[in-house]
Parts: sequence; structure tokens; C-alpha cells
Amino acid sequence: MKKIFIADDDEAIVDATSMMLEMAGYEVRHTLNGATVRQDIQVRPDLVLLDIWMSGIDGRDVCRSLKADPETLDIPVLMISAGREIMESALESGADDFLAKPFDMDDLLEKVAKLTAK
Repeated sequence: MKKIFIADDDEAIVDATSMMLEMAGYEVRHTLNGATVRQDIQVRPDLVLLDIWMSGIDGRDVCRSLKADPETLDIPVLMISAGREIMESALESGADDFLAKPFDMDDLLEKVAKLTAK
């Protein structure tokens, strides 16, 4: 079973996304605190679903940190944000893909399947 780690400070998004991913057969863990993503990834996930704008930290900084670490650089990162105009900066920070909020669950599942197919 593929493991997905969600980092988003919006509990409603985490709950809805977790439920959809679990129904699709994924194991899901999450954090509402972007500052603790590095510590919270206890079991190596197959993908990190990372919000860009979280209280107290920018998800792009978290992504750069994950991609700079030899132990986590190969974990795909799918960044999400309500700001459609920041896709380029998300990809420049090392994200493997981007999805704008609000997103269609079918689009999310398609991107997750593609990024975890390796």
C-alpha cells in the first residue's frame, strides 16, 4: 500500500483529502504544522502532498529542504495552493507537480497515481 503524507494547516482539506486518498487505497498520515514536516515524516512516504502557504512557514522552503536532503530528495512532492499564479515558484522550489485549490478530487488522484507509479 502506497503511503501519502499530507502537510496542510487547513484541517477540512486534510480531512477531505485523507478520506478520498484512503478510499482510493492509500495509507495517509498528516500534519497541520508545516514547521514539523521533517520530524513528522517517520515512515518514508511514497509522496508528500504539501501546501505552499501554511501558518508560520512557506511550503516552498519545506520542499527545498526535502529535496536538499539525500534521504528524502527522491520522494515526490505535490504542492497545492489557493494561489494559481505561484505554480512556477512551486516547481522552482523542487516540487514534482502542482495542483491549485480548490481542486477536483479526480485530478488529485490522477496526479498522486502518476507520481507514485515509480
